[in-house]
Amino acid sequence: MNVSRKPRWAEVDRSTSETSIRLQLGLDGTGQRQIVTPIPFVDHMLDSFARHGFFDLVIDASGDTHIDDHHTIEDIGIVLGTALKEALGDKAGIRRFGWASVPLDETLAEVVVDLSGRPFLVYHVTFTHREVKGFDLGLFEDFFQALVSQGGLNLHVNVHYGRNPHHMIEAVFKAFAKALDQATREDERVTGILSTKGSLS
Repeated sequence: MNVSRKPRWAEVDRSTSETSIRLQLGLDGTGQRQIVTPIPFVDHMLDSFARHGFFDLVIDASGDTHIDDHHTIEDIGIVLGTALKEALGDKAGIRRFGWASVPLDETLAEVVVDLSGRPFLVYHVTFTHREVKGFDLGLFEDFFQALVSQGGLNLHVNVHYGRNPHHMIEAVFKAFAKALDQATREDERVTGILSTKGSLS
């Protein structure tokens, strides 16, 4: 699948001794996605992110998961954050702030984002048990921290309640998608950069 090279589009390649990741991101898409990583549960979460945020997303990732999943999930966060920053450019005309609250059965997740250029993560997600099909759900905090650091986001993630850990993290990814879609939208009412200091960096 080829992601359309729209103005707000980025492609990032990152290879280390631990991982190799190629990622394409289109902010003005329709939710087309082609995601291949060594971790099926991560594929599922990123698929939800692209679909519900209407982001066109291609990810081709490999990593030393025979040692641990940490390197791969963290590096995907690094690359996604880098692509987001590149695709946004100077952030002129965007709404900047986004918020979404998403239910999934017994779970309610809330995500608030500010594309401020100042990285900060608040992450309140407590699981009754942390594994799904052998994958450590605690690694998603590392994913979001890496994304925030590279993308320059102020991100607050809160799961107000939930029982099923799969539902809890899936609701987080859907809420993140909706909040980020809202924050990255261009708004004709916004003239230049939506900041009193004149920049978001």
